[in-house]
Amino acid sequence: MENANRFEPIRRKLNIILAEDDYDDRLLFEEVIDELPVSVDLITFNNGDELMEWLTDNKNNLPDALFLDLNMPRKNGFAALGEIKRDTKLQDLPVIIFSTTTNSEMIKQVFKDAAHFYIRKPANYLELKKLIYKSLKLVADKELDLPGKESFMLTTD
Repeated sequence: MENANRFEPIRRKLNIILAEDDYDDRLLFEEVIDELPVSVDLITFNNGDELMEWLTDNKNNLPDALFLDLNMPRKNGFAALGEIKRDTKLQDLPVIIFSTTTNSEMIKQVFKDAAHFYIRKPANYLELKKLIYKSLKLVADKELDLPGKESFMLTTD
């Protein structure tokens, strides 16, 4: 992945959506993306309603991946994930859960609901950077088959 905290360039431009209600978390995500050697067009949404409205209007031009927070107002990530996976035009959109929850039942639920990966938001900036890089690399390399339970949680290991 990286050598001595240097990240290898990702050569493919990526179109990414981040659905996250927390302003500071959105800024942090954008800051990490800006520091990584990758070109990303990033669209952000504050809640699941805005996200689903955009996805419904853009079914023929979906992004490469969606980073989805679970705890959002109006429509949370669980509801948005369910709608995405029940819609035949959206269900192949790679969804990476990006949340603080450590609740094992919630994590099992999004695994069963066909999220592609789960990132638990770390408190450490370098760890966050490594996790976002790892997920973007998987997206760029199109290594997005639904994982087994053992590889669902992305870690820096």
